[in-house]
Amino acid sequence: MGVSPKTIRFYKQRLSKFTFGIDYTKVTKQGLQRHLNSIPANNNGLATRHASYRAFKTFYRWLKSEYGFNNPIEGLPAPILGKPILPALTTEQVKFLIDNANCIRDKAIIALFVESGLRLAELVDIKYNNIDWNNHTIKILGKGRKEAYAPFGQLSYEYLTSWLNQYRCNGSIWGLNQWGITTMLKRLEVNSGIKCNPHTFRRTFACLLRKAGVDTMTIKDLGRWESLEMVQRYTRSVTFQDSMKFYKAPLG
Repeated sequence: MGVSPKTIRFYKQRLSKFTFGIDYTKVTKQGLQRHLNSIPANNNGLATRHASYRAFKTFYRWLKSEYGFNNPIEGLPAPILGKPILPALTTEQVKFLIDNANCIRDKAIIALFVESGLRLAELVDIKYNNIDWNNHTIKILGKGRKEAYAPFGQLSYEYLTSWLNQYRCNGSIWGLNQWGITTMLKRLEVNSGIKCNPHTFRRTFACLLRKAGVDTMTIKDLGRWESLEMVQRYTRSVTFQDSMKFYKAPLG
């Protein structure tokens, strides 16, 4: 179906233990519920339950459409998730990370992650011809192999132009694969003590826009999310006090 290797790994992880040693075409709704309930609810267990539920839902829909098998997950409610506040960085923390990055390339990567909300796979695959320097946008191949555009700001522009003035790219503008970028960020996290990974940067992108008064629908479109629910989950760290800065009394 053209899905990414990461998506394939997700389904393998969620389905392999469940389908091992059983006839999964004859599983009942009650059996599926028992399996979901067997996933511990401590720590991140509720999120794990919900992830497994999503995998089962897709799997059984596919079995039904392709082979006509019974779909035991129909009518089975999704596990109720808690509402944790997911980590995001402040502007000061982002600037600290950029200041402590080893080279212009690494500074450009961090700035672009935060200003564009790019996923790792999207960022690593950027080619020079994908960049619209005048409009500050980058054409990307996003989740689900969909073409889309990501914005970037002046700081990313300055670091990108500085980096590309010294690096003649043949393919990706970075000269790094996903593992190389991940390793660089892990090293920076150890040295700085600040959470430093693509997921945190993507949440930071959403939170900083929200704190700047940008509405969630616009953030959804800029970050290429498919639902407002995910944006709201990512921006849960934005407080009432943050929102009060943009409040205007409707009656004057």
